[in-house]
Amino acid sequence: MGIEKKDVNELRETIKGCVGQKVLLRGSLGRNKSLNIEGTLMSAHHDYFLIKSDDGPNKQSNTYVDVLTNSVELSIGNSENYTSVLDMVKPNTNIKENF
Repeated sequence: MGIEKKDVNELRETIKGCVGQKVLLRGSLGRNKSLNIEGTLMSAHHDYFLIKSDDGPNKQSNTYVDVLTNSVELSIGNSENYTSVLDMVKPNTNIKENF
């Protein structure tokens, strides 16, 4: 089983519903470098979503497939309590089972 179009659509709709909320984006950049951005989910487009960092004017864009393939981990909430966006996707999808 691979990633299906309906999985991407479900994730896109979940992320669109979180625009304006605080997020935490984590990922690996390779060679012992990591990505750790705390910021605000600015927008969700057809192929990607955009996060504005709290640490300055920096913006980070990622695709929905990045989240589905665990290249990055996107969590919604605040600095004390974040919830993975994959846990927020409707329970009838098989996103987690695809791995």
